Amino acid sequence: MEITFSLEEINSVANELLAQNPEKVILFNGEMGAGKTTFIKALSKALGVQNATSSPTFSLVNEYETTDGQVLYHFDVYRIKNEIEALDMGIDEYLHSGNYCFIEWAEKIESLLPQQHSTIHLSVLPDGKRLLRLL
Repeated sequence: MEITFSLEEINSVANELLAQNPEKVILFNGEMGAGKTTFIKALSKALGVQNATSSPTFSLVNEYETTDGQVLYHFDVYRIKNEIEALDMGIDEYLHSGNYCFIEWAEKIESLLPQQHSTIHLSVLPDGKRLLRLL
């Protein structure tokens, strides 16, 4: 799947992406400011999260519950120094929980990732729109 969208279209794009049945562990790639956190907020909303969502830059992981009781996890491992630090926080338990796990900067924990995962690459186009590729 590859789609170009504006911020006004982000919610419909999130629904369209979920209709593709991605794996529950989804890696988000893209440069700083590409919209990874913003897109994760839209995905969370599409899955039924009603509480405010935010970047877990300092907490490393935020947990959200959907209206039907599902739990999803949002990771930002940008500040992780090494994979041992991720293991110390219990990331392997989260990744194998069967819940949605949205991970920003996943290349920092590459060897810890489950084989079954989806990857979303976001990039900023010259006109300010975003290009999303689901791999």
